[in-house]
Amino acid sequence: MDDSLYDRSAVQPFQEELNTVAVRSLGTPEEVDQALTKKDGSVLVVVNSVCGCAAGNARPGVTRALQHNVIPDDMVTVFAGVDRAATDRAREYFQGVPPSSPCIALFSKGELVHMLERRHIEQMDELAVSGSLTEAFDKHCSRTGPSVPAEVYEKLNHARQCGSSIPPSSPMRPNMG
Repeated sequence: MDDSLYDRSAVQPFQEELNTVAVRSLGTPEEVDQALTKKDGSVLVVVNSVCGCAAGNARPGVTRALQHNVIPDDMVTVFAGVDRAATDRAREYFQGVPPSSPCIALFSKGELVHMLERRHIEQMDELAVSGSLTEAFDKHCSRTGPSVPAEVYEKLNHARQCGSSIPPSSPMRPNMG
């Protein structure tokens, strides 16, 4: 059974934006466990969201940060309200940080070392998000970036849309037919 609150085709551009820069979508708790139980290297976790205000700066900030010369070893994303079980599992690894979406976490050697919650992202533009992440990458990561060639990044279309216009997966209106 699909537990998504949103029409998956309507949120696809939000997922593709991150996938284009080599951020893998995780759809199950098992995939989250596999990504976040590693005790070596670094992992970036993006809790994606339809929230137009914060997510509209989070995704472009993440994509810009992944053009840096140092990036995490692995980059993954779960989608709040879409892949709900995977999102819930990812949040279990956030060591008591209250659930928020969007949010961005960086793990190094299995430990949470950097976190941007929605309340932080709402106060930032994409350049500030990127700057916070690249500073953390410089401290905790060692993989040579960027995640994709510049020509791929330059063609990226940032999805900016108010979440209130995203249709629910199963409309809550009576059948009039």
